[in-house]
Amino acid sequence: MKNSLIIVFYFSLLAGADIEKQLSIAGNNRIEIERAINEVPREQSSGMEWLITHMPDQDLKTLSAEFLLSNCNLAYEAKKNVPWGSDIPEEIFFDSVLPYANLNERRDEWREDFQNKFTSIVKNAKSSYEAAVLLNHQIYEKVGVIYSTDRPKADQSPYESIDAGMASCTGLSILLVDACRSVGVPARFVGTPLWYNNAGNHSWVEIWDNGWHFTGAAEPMGDKLNESWFSELAGNATKGDMKYGIFAATWDESDIYFPMDWLPGVKMYGAIDVTDRYKSRDIPAEELVPIRIRALDPSGLRRTVKVTVIGEDNFIFEGVSKGESCDVNDHLTVMLPKGKTFTVKSISDVQTVDVVKEHIVDLVAGEIAN
Repeated sequence: MKNSLIIVFYFSLLAGADIEKQLSIAGNNRIEIERAINEVPREQSSGMEWLITHMPDQDLKTLSAEFLLSNCNLAYEAKKNVPWGSDIPEEIFFDSVLPYANLNERRDEWREDFQNKFTSIVKNAKSSYEAAVLLNHQIYEKVGVIYSTDRPKADQSPYESIDAGMASCTGLSILLVDACRSVGVPARFVGTPLWYNNAGNHSWVEIWDNGWHFTGAAEPMGDKLNESWFSELAGNATKGDMKYGIFAATWDESDIYFPMDWLPGVKMYGAIDVTDRYKSRDIPAEELVPIRIRALDPSGLRRTVKVTVIGEDNFIFEGVSKGESCDVNDHLTVMLPKGKTFTVKSISDVQTVDVVKEHIVDLVAGEIAN
């Protein structure tokens, strides 16, 4: 009892009323939180203080000292072992490397396992940008996880996705964020509750390398970040709108909450409105309309087929429709001028499209693209 009072007094001086408030919330688990505070190495004490001050209430009541001490130590170790570690600002490290979770997903002890699995992937990377690209290309095959809407649930933890062998964009993003953090790449979960055209929601990842960059989880675009199939959709998001905006999850102080599509109405996790980063910068000379194309087989599954779009003035566009391995809102998209008429065809279907407003053209699936 005496030692506990000393611990509380010391850290109350250090962190003021915030630590005491968190210890009170911890209730019967208070002894575990106090132990984490007492046993953390001096050089990691500021990180542990931040973590305990900002961690969700339910975690204060349930997580063990061993879990917190191991997480903290491995996070600092990862930062120390990468070339870019010394360039990570403390506030970025605290909010985007140190946390053991993103939102409400199950709390897994992934950090040591992921560090062992993924360090070899990034061992030659010179920057967190380069490391994130490499991880996005390789981790999903390494752990055997594919995209599928048949996944058990949206908000899967890393090991829930690995056990299922599949995940939707939310689970894939959580997996990539945690993989990045395990090897010292600052990363955070990002998403929108609903695209501007009501086509659905989506989640992806931002990583920090002298500024924030984004990438679709399990959707790498060569060796580049800040490119994706959803750029046009994101470019039409509405800042300040909790339905149509784009938000990054944060454990730091925030005036807004992260709107979780899978838990509507739950407002317990903080967010940053990052919509402006995705807003379309270039205004076309004439009004263009996104026409999205998919090819469906008789069972309604999406297939990859060769598609050609033909219009006046020798306009021609060629592409390949997206299959079931792609996000459900990821369609072959072509920007066409409003008021014009085009022909959309595959080997087994031909349709005429009058461009009035954006819509999806459903072709009958035929030839499977190689």
